[in-house]
Amino acid sequence: MADSPITLVEGGGTLAQQAMATTAPEGMLIAPIWKRVVALALDAFLITVVIGMLTRGSFYFYLVAFDLLLTSQAPFVILSLVMHITIYWLYFKYTGKTYGRSLGQRAMRIAIVHDDGSLLGEAHWGRRAIHKTCYIIPIIGVLIGLYHIVKILKNPSHRSPIDLANHTVAAVDWSLPVITRQGLR
Repeated sequence: MADSPITLVEGGGTLAQQAMATTAPEGMLIAPIWKRVVALALDAFLITVVIGMLTRGSFYFYLVAFDLLLTSQAPFVILSLVMHITIYWLYFKYTGKTYGRSLGQRAMRIAIVHDDGSLLGEAHWGRRAIHKTCYIIPIIGVLIGLYHIVKILKNPSHRSPIDLANHTVAAVDWSLPVITRQGLR
């Protein structure tokens, strides 16, 4: 029989576990980038459907009507952009405070925790929500998101610039310590 298909790397564990070995609790796994992207897409889909139904689509018409910035309709376009960013900020802040993560992250089984694996306090969610709104700015948000994906892939700890700025980790929820999992909803 051939050698084992599993190669042991010095230090043990996956590459992500090795990168987080200095700060993360034993066994905590970092959420893969694809799960994080899908979670954000689910959040955006949910908010788009709700706002689209409430406004019969007119909100998004003004949000993407950049050609109207040179007309008398410019205040509506600017107001739509401000409302769009505010809605997402409120969503990320209050789902974080309530559930310890957004609904998309909950669906993808991602938990946002401190470097040491403990849950974030209520005061941390506002700042993190402000940072996350950069992804939902029309057109520019996609470019920022792609740039952050490249940064995550190059970062040995697989943490996003938002995680690094807020001293957080996007972990797979079932890999967290039991005491932390009990605090998630």
